[in-house]
Amino acid sequence: VARWTGIPVSKMLQSERDKLLNMEEELHKRVVGQVEAISAVSDAVRRSRAGLQDEKRPIGSFIFLGSTGVGKTELAKALAEYLFNDENMITRIDMSEYQEKFSVMRLIGSPPGYVGYDEGGQLTEAVRHKPYSVVLFDEIEKAHPDVFNVLLQVLDDGRLTDNKGRTVNFKNTIIIMTSNLGSHLISESYEFLESGNMEEVMSRTRENLLELLRKTIRPEFLNRIDEIIVFTPLSKENITQIVKLQFDQVVRRLSGTDVKINLTDKAVDWLSVMSYEPHFGARPVKRVLQRNVLNELSRRILAGQVDKSEPIVIDVENNELVFRN
Repeated sequence: VARWTGIPVSKMLQSERDKLLNMEEELHKRVVGQVEAISAVSDAVRRSRAGLQDEKRPIGSFIFLGSTGVGKTELAKALAEYLFNDENMITRIDMSEYQEKFSVMRLIGSPPGYVGYDEGGQLTEAVRHKPYSVVLFDEIEKAHPDVFNVLLQVLDDGRLTDNKGRTVNFKNTIIIMTSNLGSHLISESYEFLESGNMEEVMSRTRENLLELLRKTIRPEFLNRIDEIIVFTPLSKENITQIVKLQFDQVVRRLSGTDVKINLTDKAVDWLSVMSYEPHFGARPVKRVLQRNVLNELSRRILAGQVDKSEPIVIDVENNELVFRN
């Protein structure tokens, strides 16, 4: 049933009360930091499930603002996995592909007589086949202004008519738009950031970002958005947590090969220090792990130098990572 309809079976069977009440806790297992963002998204979902949301509109519509690598797209994926039990229940549309006026037609499909009429629209077809999903519009500031005209009726009435006249229902979707707009403002605010004044600096930055957003996107569109959320910069403690999360993924990948690896606390700290670049968020973590852990590990596995009966312990000596087996 789930494969045919795109409606998760657990949605119909499982009592969701406990799941919804513990939503923040579950999302924090995957997305580090960003307390405000997670609680705003969770509140919107709970409102909808409790029957307090306008029935015609989508479950929730959000704009995520913040610099690169702070978890905007990751939160959208975590939400899809948590609500619909599948990370793939996400329709991701990259708005950098919609910079031209004519490209807007690709969202709902080309009109009769034009190339691509039979294929349907990228957005309407995706939601028709996956009615319960998260729809992610990445980097909306790059889209042509006409794209927002199409999205207006989605946010208002929760429906869209495609090129063949079929009405596509969006009321079971969560609409998320991400933007790097004003990331230079966030970069500038880093310079004044200290542990004591973080709230004050972020509140000032938030006002500046919203001002910039109002100049870029029309007010009638912004008025229909449930929440505009500014993602905070990641701290050193956040990066340490992300290193552990990424390392757990490596352990899971190796679980089928009988190779076991452990990371000492000193190694976690060393990797965190190497990965901490405030302007790039969590993105350097993956590169640092690849360069310092995965490259050496892959060489040892291919050379047959790994004793599978004992775990490989990764530690730090003389400010360098060492592998003990």
